[in-house]
Amino acid sequence: MSLIVTMSDHVPGREIDSVIGVARGNVVRARFFGRDFIAGLRNLVGGEVPEYTKLLAESREQALDRMVRHAQELGADAVITFRLSTATVMDGSAEILAYGTAVKLK
Repeated sequence: MSLIVTMSDHVPGREIDSVIGVARGNVVRARFFGRDFIAGLRNLVGGEVPEYTKLLAESREQALDRMVRHAQELGADAVITFRLSTATVMDGSAEILAYGTAVKLK
């Protein structure tokens, strides 16, 4: 069975046996000059900046994958109350943090 990840505080149709603890995964990404140059040009005309959209989407997936791996290492069957958080680490870089409560199911 694969690990279940949900934003709710329960898994529908399943009962939580025990709480293991916090599962987390993070990634810190920095902007790239070439991408920034193109994004800066797009910023002049407005609209979506697909270079950054792609960068953030990849970062979220990587943080989620790392959280799942951490939960599996903890012996969890599921992660409930899953959340994503973003923070600026320094100018030009950001951290994406995926976290939730690792649980064992009955």
